[in-house]
Amino acid sequence: MIGFRDGATEVEPFHATNPATGEHLPPGFFPATPEETDLAARLAADAFAVYSRTSGKEKAAFLRKIANKIESVASEVIDRAGQETALPQARLQGETARTCGQLRLFATVVEEGSWVAARIDRAVPDRKPLPKPDLRSMLRPLGPVVVFGASNFPLAFSVAGGDTASALAAGNPVVVKAHAAHPGTAELVGCAVRESVRECGLPEGVFSLLFGAGARVGAALVKHPLVKAGGFTGSRSAGRTLMDLAASRSEPIPFYAEMSSTNPVFILPGALRERGERIAAGLHSSFTMGAGQFCTKPGMVFLADDTDEAPFRNKLRELVEASAEFRLLTANIHSSYQSAVANRKSRGTATIAAQAAEPSDSRGFAVGSILFETDSTSFLKNPGLDAEIFGPTTLLVRNTKRDEMLEIARNLEGHLTATIHGTDRDLREFAELISILEGKVGRLVFNDFPTGVEVSHAMVHGGPYPSTSDGRSTSVGSQAIFRFTRAVCYQGFPDRALPDELKDANPLGIWRMVDGQMTQEVNVPASSSRA
Repeated sequence: MIGFRDGATEVEPFHATNPATGEHLPPGFFPATPEETDLAARLAADAFAVYSRTSGKEKAAFLRKIANKIESVASEVIDRAGQETALPQARLQGETARTCGQLRLFATVVEEGSWVAARIDRAVPDRKPLPKPDLRSMLRPLGPVVVFGASNFPLAFSVAGGDTASALAAGNPVVVKAHAAHPGTAELVGCAVRESVRECGLPEGVFSLLFGAGARVGAALVKHPLVKAGGFTGSRSAGRTLMDLAASRSEPIPFYAEMSSTNPVFILPGALRERGERIAAGLHSSFTMGAGQFCTKPGMVFLADDTDEAPFRNKLRELVEASAEFRLLTANIHSSYQSAVANRKSRGTATIAAQAAEPSDSRGFAVGSILFETDSTSFLKNPGLDAEIFGPTTLLVRNTKRDEMLEIARNLEGHLTATIHGTDRDLREFAELISILEGKVGRLVFNDFPTGVEVSHAMVHGGPYPSTSDGRSTSVGSQAIFRFTRAVCYQGFPDRALPDELKDANPLGIWRMVDGQMTQEVNVPASSSRA
């Protein structure tokens, strides 16, 4: 979908695969040609001149229309997504609601308007020794943004997901590279977005959707000189490749990649004694949720030393052994999971503490859950044990003394989350652990589990590299809009030439910083030096 046009290529098509059966799903989808990829970028650049100046109310109406359109075809979308992902209907219903909720959240943000961070420093023409000029600044959109659909979220992190919603909300046209695992789902949602563009009277280049089974189309988009930013959710290897492409351009661009995270969990002594079995049940539910294919899955768990860990361990082993089989999303994810599990088994640095029965059906991408176990000494001596394994497994690290926990925390690479289970006394005794983790993750979770990411104003879904390419940002929540903007300052401009957000009368009624004070004041007096 290149703007309002459809591709007309006759190249070899690719097909989605049903993870439950391993069979190809009709119809075939056609990779975008280099000419089509170039056209999508050029249409987006042309649309930017108009769309970047579209009012907050108009953008809000557009985002809400997309949400309404998706809801109107939700049953068809959920049915197709179920075939392409083998995810249960309830999960896909929830993800549809989340996708539409994200769009409506950004609609409220842009409709209210204060997100632009308008600042006004009024002129002081008689200041000595030099006059102070009139300075006004606000956030402006960057330009065309390329968004990559994620394998594990066919809706909420894909065609109309958070990256697309936040980029459109900021005033940027979007070109989406659909994930090859669920092209049919992408097409249905893409039609809803395209119809919304047309019905809102927006330029056709505001949205395009391109397909491709390999890396060619995505790489071409990131390298295209008219593309000004990118958003990605996926593996570390693919994310790093695209990061490097974005940085190596003659004009480097920001590329926001969410990549690898093992999301450590620290279970402190008091919590383990008081509610070990409950924590075990919650942990099992968390690391097997979505077949362990969430970016926030807890992949390593550190048990405090000198506590009665038997109830916790026995309950966790029992739950793992009773786990049903899981189906992974793609052939690549399936083979990577089997390879990583086999590698961990062969290295001898961790043992299998519990394992579910082998899948009874060899078709598709079925796997069983596995609980690995090691001790803190082995963990500290074998850095590879902290590697992410995408699937229904986790690593239990036993006998972890306080000093070892602190050392482990100091040596962590960047993660999206870190979780602490503790009591008030634990928090006092392990206060240094919290301080260390603040520098390692984007979200600290207390007495809960990291899977399940609330879409809200305060949420941070990001973290230091390699969990993301830029730990200063979030890909979930209203703060995601800031990724696709830059600050622009207007010095000495006449009021009539300023954006509405910066005019003296504050016609939008937004919150602004005027001479260092936050206010919704209207009729900011113009200095004598301004027309």
